[in-house]
Amino acid sequence: MKSLNFIFILFLSQIVCSQVYKSSEPLAHTYSIVARDSVTGNIGVAVQSHWFSVGSVVTYGKAGVGVVATQSFVNPSYGSKGLALMEQGLSPQQALDALLATDNGEMFRQVAFLSTKGEVATHTGSSCIEAAGHRQGKNFSVQANMMLNNTVWDAMARAFETTKGDLSDRMIAALKAAQAEKGDIRGSQSAAILIVKGTATENSWEDVVMDLRVEDHANPVQELERLVKVQKAYDFMNKGDLAMEAGDSKMAESLYLSAQNLFPENLEMKYWYAINLLNNKEFDKAHPILKSIFEQDMNWKTLTSRIVKNKLLIISDEELSKVMKL
Repeated sequence: MKSLNFIFILFLSQIVCSQVYKSSEPLAHTYSIVARDSVTGNIGVAVQSHWFSVGSVVTYGKAGVGVVATQSFVNPSYGSKGLALMEQGLSPQQALDALLATDNGEMFRQVAFLSTKGEVATHTGSSCIEAAGHRQGKNFSVQANMMLNNTVWDAMARAFETTKGDLSDRMIAALKAAQAEKGDIRGSQSAAILIVKGTATENSWEDVVMDLRVEDHANPVQELERLVKVQKAYDFMNKGDLAMEAGDSKMAESLYLSAQNLFPENLEMKYWYAINLLNNKEFDKAHPILKSIFEQDMNWKTLTSRIVKNKLLIISDEELSKVMKL
C-alpha cells in the first residue's frame, strides 16, 4: 500500500494541474455507458448526445488499462489523465478522486471510469443539468445528464444487464433504452462506440476491437447499431481473407457466408462467397450468384479473370470460360 501511495503522489505531481470550468469547454450533455465483457475481457464505452461528433469529446480507452466517459461540461483531461493514472496502478476510484480534487469545476462534471477488472467509479456533479444521475452495476456504469426524464440511467442499466449478446450488443441496447425513455431533452445528433481489449497485445493496431462514430445524424443510435452490424460482417470478411491466404477455402467459404448473412445487400460479400464455392467445385451453387452480381456490375466479371493469376481463384480454363459467359 505504501508503494502505491508513493506512485500516486509522485504521478499526480507530474501530470495533475488545477482544472477549472471554462466556458470554451464542450457542452456534451449526454448519456453513456462504460462496461466490461466478462467472457472476452473486452472493455468499452458508448455514448449519444445532441452534440456534433460526441465520440471525439467523450470516449477514451486503452487496451489493458481501462475506459473513460467524460461529459456534461466536458473536461477532456479526465480521459487522458484518467487512463494514465489507472495505467500506473491506481483504481478507477483513486484516479477519479485525484482528478476531482484538483478540479474547481467538478460540480459541472459527469465522469465514469472502468478498469480491466470491471471496477467502476462514477461522479455526477451537483451542478449537472437535470435530469442527471448514474447507476453502477457489475462490470458497468451508466450515466446521463440533461435528460428529459430521470428514468434514463435505470433503464440503461436494466437493458445492459438483461440483453444477450456480445459487449457491443449490450451497450447498444443500453443506448436504445435511453432513447426509449426520451433521452436527451434536446434530441439526438451523434453517437459513438469504442471497444478495446482487456489485455494489450504487442501490436497496438490489434488492441482496438471497435471504434465507430456517427458524427451527425437524425437517428444516431440507430445508425450506430447498423454500423456495428456492418463491422461484424467485415470482421468475418477479414477472417475469410486470411483463410483464403492460408489455402483453407472451406473455412473461407463459411466465413464469407457468415458475413453475407449479416450484410446480404453487399455485392462484395456475395462475390467472395461465390468465388470460394468455385474453389470448392460447387459450380452449380456459385454460377447463379455470380450471374446476379455480373448483371448488377460488370466490373466483378473483369475482376474474376484477374484473380486467377493471383491464385485466389483456382479453376480450370474450361470452368473459367463458363463463368465468363454468365
